[in-house]
Amino acid sequence: MAAAITFICLIGLALLAGRGLGPLLTHSVDNDLRSTLVSASGSVAGGVQPNPVPGITIRVLDTAGAPVDGGSAIALDPGGVRELKAGQPVYTGGEGDSPRLHWFGSVVTAPDGSQRLVVVSAALVGFDAAVHSGSVWLLLAASLGAVGATVATWLVVRFALLPVARMRRSVRALPAGERLALPGSHDELRELATEFNALLARQEEVAERLRRFTGDAAHELRSPVASIRVQAEVAVTNPDPELSQETLADILTEAERLSSLLDGLLTLARSDAGELAPAEPVELVSEARAAIARLPAGSPQARVSGVAGQAWAHAAPAEVELVLNNLLRNACRYARTQIVVSVLTSRSTVRVVVDDDGPGIEPDHRDRVFDRFYRVSDDRARASGGTGLGLAMVAEAVRRRGGDVFVGESPEGGARFQVTWRSAG
Repeated sequence: MAAAITFICLIGLALLAGRGLGPLLTHSVDNDLRSTLVSASGSVAGGVQPNPVPGITIRVLDTAGAPVDGGSAIALDPGGVRELKAGQPVYTGGEGDSPRLHWFGSVVTAPDGSQRLVVVSAALVGFDAAVHSGSVWLLLAASLGAVGATVATWLVVRFALLPVARMRRSVRALPAGERLALPGSHDELRELATEFNALLARQEEVAERLRRFTGDAAHELRSPVASIRVQAEVAVTNPDPELSQETLADILTEAERLSSLLDGLLTLARSDAGELAPAEPVELVSEARAAIARLPAGSPQARVSGVAGQAWAHAAPAEVELVLNNLLRNACRYARTQIVVSVLTSRSTVRVVVDDDGPGIEPDHRDRVFDRFYRVSDDRARASGGTGLGLAMVAEAVRRRGGDVFVGESPEGGARFQVTWRSAG
């Protein structure tokens, strides 16, 4: 690309300069002729013979064009003589082997009162050849310049990319967990190495999360599958109808837990794949009341508090339903007597706060309760039917909409879960 651009520019300049060679040479000769004419006219007006000038012919004519200086007739027609008397330049010759002549003239008054036409001329010998040769040399110089610029550009680029080549070799030989050494100079190469190290850190973090998630998922799936298998074997080996009925009920419970676990894994997998439903205004007060109405029979008392009018969030209805269902079911597992849902609005955000009066969450666990498969107490979560994915789905759904989740202590002494969305009102 650099070679092509340089070649086009230099060739264009060479052609332009070649076209200007002719006018440049002609202008130089014409300046010499004008200077000589002024000097010769002064001499004739003073009655003195003009001094000869090498390469320039000086003639003295009468106003009809006839020589009065004793020389031969000049090769000018009457029209050319009239133009010279009018002060216009005249150009003759240039055809075949005839040289091109430039003429300038001026009418002066001799000492005896007679009118004289002083003319000067010069032959442009080899004019066309000089223009042609000059154009050829300019084109040749432009071509050589383009080649030189190409070589110089290639060398400069190669030299400039040497640190990048070294960095590439370092990346290939980089052991797992290591980072690139930062160059000493504070330039774009250092910024590139810094960004690449950050990319490596993010990649390792994602890989570690994937390994942990895969291991946790395999472990979680193994438990209900193994339980179903054991219960089925018991039912097959023991023909007692009463025991079989009890075994089938246990299998149904484990199957429901397995189905819930698979639904959560599928939801998180879709979220990780970037699937995001179109956002629209969602009214949170009515959604909170509907979620309370969906709670199973025997759940602690739940109510919506602190509501003044409507509260619209920028989200998808399915996401809001998922968030409220999981927060309320989580509160139901641990609440003793009541659950309070508050919907609070501000100019730019809408918050849903779920408080319970259960045992709460210790500060050491609050930063991790939204991790996948994390349980504060495995035994209690398994007994209550938890999969360890509900709060993870809540955090994923809210954060992908630009919101935030927070867990703290409620005024009733239990856990407080707060979800914030962008306002759509």
